[in-house]
Formats: sequence, structure tokens, C-alpha cells
Amino acid sequence: NFKNFMIPALLIILLIIICGFLPALNLVNEKETGTIEAMNVTPVGRFIFVLSKLIPFWATGILVISVGMAIGWLVYGLSPKGNIGAIYVAAILFSLIMSGMGVTVANRSTTMLQSIFVMFAFIIIFQLMGGLFPPISSMPQWAQIITYAVPPRYFNEIIRAIYLKGATMSDLWIQYTCLAAIAAVVCVLAALSYKKRT
Repeated sequence: NFKNFMIPALLIILLIIICGFLPALNLVNEKETGTIEAMNVTPVGRFIFVLSKLIPFWATGILVISVGMAIGWLVYGLSPKGNIGAIYVAAILFSLIMSGMGVTVANRSTTMLQSIFVMFAFIIIFQLMGGLFPPISSMPQWAQIITYAVPPRYFNEIIRAIYLKGATMSDLWIQYTCLAAIAAVVCVLAALSYKKRT
């Protein structure tokens, strides 16, 4: 049944856009308009700065995941067989990854168009290589190896296993560990990529 695979994939795409694409555009827009200069002259540290920009998008992402799961249940009759809390844990980790990538791209971009092209390239790669639409098992062997470096692969495996099989966090500890490790690396890179001008 195609909806069983498409609804979890659409939830992942929504998180990619809300927690990755939009923060990048927001930060670059502040660069272009000059409002970010007001932040640069304050004693706020880089980690606090990054958090202040990302918390609203994280909250929105969790809200969208909740609404998406509700619509999937009300319209299509598809509800998770496993614990919903496990989906939220994975969603939070994935949100950290995407927002960290968005901040890193924004910090390295000078124009909004540049950040749009870079983030759009990541979105296409994530959709094609993350197992959202074409199954990873149908890819060539070299492509399957590359997918281990693509964060949506792990979130996709988690959300589909919880939705369709009722898997628990202990069953999916490898995927959760990979998401947490990638999130830690990406968030540190995001904070370090912000160069506060004095």
C-alpha cells in the first residue's frame, strides 16, 4: 500500500524544509538587510546566537510532525504501531541535523540565491539517496554505500519501522546513535562557522 511509505516520507521532507531550508533563508536575509549587525555588536556568544535562531524552527517542526501524523491518521487511517514518543525523539535529532546544516550554509553564503541553490542541492540528494522515494535496496552497490552518510536514511528507517512494524527505540539503537552523532558534529560545525565580527 503506497500510502504506508509516502506519508512517513512526506513528514521527513517537511522537516527538511522547515528546519533546514527556512533557517538558512532567514539568516541570509538578515545578512542582506544588515539586521544581523545588531547581533554582532552584542556580547551574545555564538552558541546562544545559533540557539536563538533555531528554537522557533524546531518548535515549528515538531508541530508540523504532530499535524502530519494527525492528518495521516484522520484522512488515511495510518497511525504508528509503535511508540509516538520514539518518533519525536528521532524528529528532534533530525531537526538538529537539518538546522545545523542550514546555519552552516547561511554562514558561508553571501546572498539568498546562493543559499537557496546550495540547500536545494542538499534537498535533492536527500530525497534521492535517503530512501524516501526510490528504495535503497534498488540502488547500485556504490550508491548504497553513499547512503550511510545521508541523514534522512536513518530517520526514514526509524519512522517506517515504528509506523509499520511497531519497532522500539532499543530495536533501532543503531539508527538513533547515527542520528545523534551526525547531529553533534553538524551543530558544532554550525556554531564554529559563525564568525562574529568585532
